[in-house]
Amino acid sequence: MALDFVTLLAVTATNLLMLSLALPLIMGRGVSRAARCAQASIGLQALSWAAIIASSHAWDQALSTLSIACTAAAQWALFAALSEWLGPRPGQRWLPWLAAAIPLGYTLGFGHYAFRVGWSNLLLAVLIATVARATFAPLRPSPLRWRLLLCACLVTMAGFTAARGVLGAFTDAYPSFRTPHPVNIGSALAANATLVLGMVALLVAWRTEAEEKLRALATTDALTALLNRRGFDSQGRAMLAHALRQRQPLTALMVDVDHFKQVNDAHGHAAGDRALVLFARLLRETARASDIVARMGGEEFGVLLSHEPGMDAAGHFDRRLRARLAAEGPATLGFTIGYSAGATTLDWHAPTPAATHLSDVMARADAALYEAKRRGRGCLCRLDAPDA
Repeated sequence: MALDFVTLLAVTATNLLMLSLALPLIMGRGVSRAARCAQASIGLQALSWAAIIASSHAWDQALSTLSIACTAAAQWALFAALSEWLGPRPGQRWLPWLAAAIPLGYTLGFGHYAFRVGWSNLLLAVLIATVARATFAPLRPSPLRWRLLLCACLVTMAGFTAARGVLGAFTDAYPSFRTPHPVNIGSALAANATLVLGMVALLVAWRTEAEEKLRALATTDALTALLNRRGFDSQGRAMLAHALRQRQPLTALMVDVDHFKQVNDAHGHAAGDRALVLFARLLRETARASDIVARMGGEEFGVLLSHEPGMDAAGHFDRRLRARLAAEGPATLGFTIGYSAGATTLDWHAPTPAATHLSDVMARADAALYEAKRRGRGCLCRLDAPDA
């Protein structure tokens, strides 16, 4: 049975239109920028196919140029989605220029069929191949399977697009986009197959993103955006195990805002929340990227510091934090706040290092915090070193 190329185009355009309408319904409202870019990519592809079909009936140059522009923009939107999901991608600076140059060159050279077909299809193949390359080497954790599936779809379409460009630019076997050439028929069939498989890949990517957000919500404190106790326990155990393997000292601190109930009573609960947000920000900014900071509950915070042997990490951290709090607290809040801190250090080079379970480590830091409060608050006490 002969395959009607125009019918295949119409089927592809219809499928894309239905998917572009269904995708926002599936994903719902309030989706991320990556999901919106993926939706835009499908919608632009649907418009592209509709425009190229309509161009055979009227306004050939305008509608076919619109089709080429939508195809290029769809690939750029997909590239933007991948950049959001996987981190910055190679080609991020020059790819928009390529996407803009494709339809511009097509319409300027419209009177020369070989040029416009070769220009648009060969450059589109480069564009699609670049997007396929963007599925690899993620800077953020991402499952390999959906990336491989999407890459396979893109590589397939890049191959057919390049073949159409070569046929149109260098042979007489491709006089129009409706020519029932085997490459054209294969391209239309591949478009329908990769459409379905590519949509599956994008939905898996979106689901993975949603799951990551749920995990982050489960381990993040809503008010301060720090880790909560659950997140601290998970990351803290990993950090402790790493310190043990590397024989690297580790310092744990428990930090408590002094007289926080009085802050709420004197200034209101909204001011108390602002104080906690400020204190959390200063904790995070005082710590290094490799350290862990968490809100353990109420006005109590936990900190894990990795450092070199012999370094007074707790003392350095405490001095920097107190200086920043004294400088920013009154200006930001309109009143001063202080804190008490307890610290303990695990030195694996010591003859008898402290307990190696996170709960035991934090219990020692908590005992040091209790001692700091007993001594009048506003100070740092160490359980296993001379007092600050």
